Amino acid sequence: MSDRFRVVPAAYIFLLRAGASSDEVLLQLRQNTGYMDGHWAAAAAGHVERGETAYDAARREAREEIGVELGDLTFVTSMQRTQHAEPIDERIDFFFSCRSWTGAPRIVEPAKCAALDWFPLDGLPDPVVPHERFVLDRLGTGVESYTTFGF
Repeated sequence: MSDRFRVVPAAYIFLLRAGASSDEVLLQLRQNTGYMDGHWAAAAAGHVERGETAYDAARREAREEIGVELGDLTFVTSMQRTQHAEPIDERIDFFFSCRSWTGAPRIVEPAKCAALDWFPLDGLPDPVVPHERFVLDRLGTGVESYTTFGF
């Protein structure tokens, strides 16, 4: 067996809007996915497919999961992460934020999403998927363009 690992890329989109006291983020409550069910997570996220950029994946996932067409995307950070498992489990995640979209966000995949709701960035629900919480806690505070999680 080779010592090389396969990196699995994913794109995450945080829809943001102005709230009463701070910016708000749209989050989904995961269910029946086999990963972090019962945790709040980015409203739309998923694997980057072969031949697709992370930007393209973000736009596709937003259409598929919450039924919106995204406007301008802002790159937030890339995150190399692991769970101290076999090296095959290493991931590279691309996080984007978006403040403009067409359509009303809605649950498109009800078998995988129990709820969809807006939360103030300074009042996030519990629990949030840990590596996503890491980024959300730093959103708007100058998060580095490259971060690591789990090493």
